[in-house]
Amino acid sequence: MTATNGTILVVDDEPDILIALEDLFENDYRVLTASSPVQALDIIRHEPDIAIIISDQRMPEMQGDEFLAKARHETDADAILLTGYADLKAVIGAVNKGRIMAYVPKPWDPAALSNMVAAAYQRRVLARKLDTERALLRGLMESTGDLISFKDLDGRFVRLNASKARSLGCHSEDCLGRKERDYVAPERATMIEEAERRAIAARAPDEVFEERIAPDGTTQWFLINHIPILNEAGSVTNLATIERDVTERKLMEMRLRQADKMQALGTLAGGVAHDFNNLLMAVLGSLDLASRRAPDDPRLTRLLQNATYAAERGASLTQRLLSFSRQRDLRLQTVDVNQVITGMDDLLTRTLGGVIRIERRLHDGLWAATVDPDQLELAILNLCINARDAMAENGILTLSTRNETMDEGRIPELSGGEYVVISVTDTGSGIPPEVLTRVLEPFFTTKEVGKGTGLGLPMVYGLAQQSGGTVTIRSKVGEGTTVELYLSRAVVEPEKGGQVKEAVAADSPRVRILLVDDDAEVRTVTAAYLTEMGHRVVEAADGSSALDILKADNHLDLLIADFAMPGMTGTDLADQAREIRPNLGILLVTGYADPKRLPESYLMLHKPFSRADLAIKVTEAARRGQDQSLSA
Repeated sequence: MTATNGTILVVDDEPDILIALEDLFENDYRVLTASSPVQALDIIRHEPDIAIIISDQRMPEMQGDEFLAKARHETDADAILLTGYADLKAVIGAVNKGRIMAYVPKPWDPAALSNMVAAAYQRRVLARKLDTERALLRGLMESTGDLISFKDLDGRFVRLNASKARSLGCHSEDCLGRKERDYVAPERATMIEEAERRAIAARAPDEVFEERIAPDGTTQWFLINHIPILNEAGSVTNLATIERDVTERKLMEMRLRQADKMQALGTLAGGVAHDFNNLLMAVLGSLDLASRRAPDDPRLTRLLQNATYAAERGASLTQRLLSFSRQRDLRLQTVDVNQVITGMDDLLTRTLGGVIRIERRLHDGLWAATVDPDQLELAILNLCINARDAMAENGILTLSTRNETMDEGRIPELSGGEYVVISVTDTGSGIPPEVLTRVLEPFFTTKEVGKGTGLGLPMVYGLAQQSGGTVTIRSKVGEGTTVELYLSRAVVEPEKGGQVKEAVAADSPRVRILLVDDDAEVRTVTAAYLTEMGHRVVEAADGSSALDILKADNHLDLLIADFAMPGMTGTDLADQAREIRPNLGILLVTGYADPKRLPESYLMLHKPFSRADLAIKVTEAARRGQDQSLSA
C-alpha cells in the first residue's frame, strides 16, 4: 500500500519506539524520524510540509513540551505528545506553548493512535482548504475595484472590502454589525433595502442601475447586484452585494447614442439641405438683384438688408447642420493653430464686446494640426461666445493651446498619438452635472428662445471628430467651465506666409453659357447674375433638353449644371457633354450632396452663392475649357 496522505515527523530518543511508530504509519503517510529535538528542529526547517508531529515528552536535550513550543515558530503542523509518565504540568505546558491537539500515554493503543492521527490529518486538510478559500476571497475582494459586501438577513454587514468601506466613509472593521442605513441618505437606504427584499423573496439575484453624484459634483453610474446566498436546504442565509462602477461604459454608450443621433440628423439634413439651399439661393439672389435695382429709398433699403441678413442666417444654419452632422466636405489642411487664433483678434474683440477680459496663452512650439481652417475659426468663435454667455461682467476668458501626447485609452474616443489641444476656459457659472451630459446633443440649449440654436457645441464636436480628434468638457458649478478641442497633429508643417487666393481679372472674357437647373427660381436668379456680368445665357430645365441644345449650338463655351437633378444628374450630363464637346468648360452647382459622391474632375460651386462667387467660378471654368482646347 503506497502512502496517500501527508508527512509525519516522529521524535523520540528511543530507537525501538521510532521503529514501531514508523511501522505503524508508513503505509499511509510519509514518515520522517528524529532521535533528538535538535535534529527534529533541523528537519522542520527543511521540510515545510510536515502535517503532524508526534513527540516524546522526556528526552535528554530538551523536554517535549519545550521542543513543540520551539517547533511552533517554524511550522503549523498539528502536534501529539507521547509520555510514559502522567506529568500533568508538562501536558499543560505543551498545550499552552506547543499547542498540542492530543496527549497519548505510553504504551499506546495502535488503533486509537492511528485514528487520532487520521482525524488530525483530515482537520488539517479542511483547515488548509478553508485558509485557501479565505485567501482567495480576501484577494478577490481587495484586488477588485468593485464594492463588495456581505450582510445577514437583518441587513447588518458581516464582511465588506476596503472599497465598499471607503464609499461609506469608514474602515471595514468599524462597519461590521452595522446597517447601510447608518451611512447613506434615507432615500437611498430605502431603495437598497427594497432591492435586498426582492432578492431574498425571489431567491435570485436582483440587478439595479443607479446614478450617483460624486463629492466633486460629477455623475457616476453603478450596476448593483444583490445576490442571495443559499444553504443546502435552499434557504437564504446571507446576502452578497457587488457594486460595479460602469461610468466609463455609460459615457461610451451615451457617446454612441450621440453619434447615432448625429448620423440620423446628418441623413435628414442631407435630404432637406438641397431644397433648402435652393430656396435660399432664390431668396438671396432675388434680394441682391432687387437691392441694386430698387429706388433710392432708405426704408426700402433697410427692409431689403434685413431680409438678406435673415436669409444669410438661414444659410449659415444649414452649413452648421451639415458640419456637425459629419456630412459637410471639410477642407482638411495643415494649419498653424496659433496663427488662426491670432488672426481672430479683431473678430473676437468685436464679437465678445468689452465686458469680459480675453487672455491668450499660446504655446510657442505648437505643432501644426490637420483641420479645416475656416471651420476651426467658427468652432473657436462658438466656444468663445458660449464662454461669454456663461459669465457676468468682468469675467475672464482664457484661450490657450498646447501639445499633448495621448496614451491609448486615456480618453475613450482618442487613439494614442500626438494632438494639438485648444482650450477655452471661462470663470462663469459652470454647468450642472445633469446638463453637462447633454450639451453635445444637437438642438439642446439652456438659452432663452431665440438666443441659442443648440448647434454650437455639436458643430465643434463634429469638426473635431472629422479631424481625427474629440471634445472634452470639465465644469464645476460656481467655478467655471473648460472646453478642450483635440486635433490630430499634422504630418507636415504648414508653409510660411499662408495661402494665396487666386485673383480674378476684372476684364474676364464674356462667354456663351448653357445653364441647367430643374429649379426655375434658382435658374432665373443665376441667369440674371450671368446676364449682368455680360455673358450670354441659354437655359434648360433638365439634362436631356441640355444635350439637345448642346448638339444644336456649336457656340457654347461653358456648361453650368445643378448636381442633383431628377432623371440625369449634373455629373452624368457633364460626362456626356464632354463626349460631344471635349473643350467645353464645366461648372457643377450643388445645394448639398454627399462629399464622397462629388466628382473631383469638375469644378464645384455650393449654393447659396453670391454674385462674386459665381463670377470667380465662371472665369475659372472658362479658363479650364480654353486650356483643354489648346492642349487638344
